[in-house]
Amino acid sequence: MLYIQHWSFKTGFHQKGAEKFLAGGGDYPGVEMIGRYHAPGSLEGWIVLKTENPKAIYQHSAEWGEFLNWETTPVFTDEEAGPIVAKVYS
Repeated sequence: MLYIQHWSFKTGFHQKGAEKFLAGGGDYPGVEMIGRYHAPGSLEGWIVLKTENPKAIYQHSAEWGEFLNWETTPVFTDEEAGPIVAKVYS
């Protein structure tokens, strides 16, 4: 399943969070990271993930909870959503 995470730094935690990231703390064990995107000139970004184990996403988010606010949303591709929409509206 695919997930999109929106993250933003908590006030006052940008430097400590950046140091953790640069030290290699941004990896997701047990999760395929499709892409990580940083909004230029801001303190936020998005991560696209693929996993059948959402507990691994929860664990990673908890490990970063001191520094970041998280919003995690499960998402479908067009190919996955199409048959569902067709079933609902046919």
